[in-house]
Amino acid sequence: MAIELFSLRKADMSDISSIDGLLRRSYPALLKKDYPPSVMVMAVPLISRANPDLIRRGTYILVEASGRRAVGAGGWSVSRQTKDAAEVRHLAIDPDFLRRGLGTLILERVASEARSAGLRQLYAHAALGAVPFYSANEFEALNPVTVPLRPGISFEAMRMVRPL
Repeated sequence: MAIELFSLRKADMSDISSIDGLLRRSYPALLKKDYPPSVMVMAVPLISRANPDLIRRGTYILVEASGRRAVGAGGWSVSRQTKDAAEVRHLAIDPDFLRRGLGTLILERVASEARSAGLRQLYAHAALGAVPFYSANEFEALNPVTVPLRPGISFEAMRMVRPL
C-alpha cells in the first residue's frame, strides 16, 4: 500500500480552478443526506465556487495530495459581527479523502493564524452534517442560523464557536 503525502500551503489566485473543482466534488456529496433537493439544486452551485477575496487576503489554505491534486481547503476572515473573532470559511474535503485528519489540520492552521492576528474566538456556520466534526474540534453549538445566499435562496446551518 502506497503512503499518500499531503502538503499544506496558502492558496493563490492560480488555484481558483482547483478549488472550484474541490468544492464541486465535496459539497454535493457531503450535503445531500442533510438537505432537501431544492437546496442541492439552488444553493450548492452558489457555494461551490472559490472566494477570491479570501485567497487575495492570504487567509485561504489548500491541502494537496501527491501530484498537486486539491483534496482539502478552508480559510478564515475577521468576523463582521464580533470584533475579536474570526469566521471559518469554505472548509471542504474531497469525499475520497475524508477521515484522514485533513479537516482538523486546516482548522488548526486557521485557529493558529487567527490567534496570531489577535483574535480570541473562532466561529463557524457549520453545515448540518458537519456539526459532529466541529464538535470534535472543540466547537460548541450556539444556535441554528439561516444563511442568505441570494434573494430567495438560503442555507440552514448551525452557528458554532471555539475559544482561541
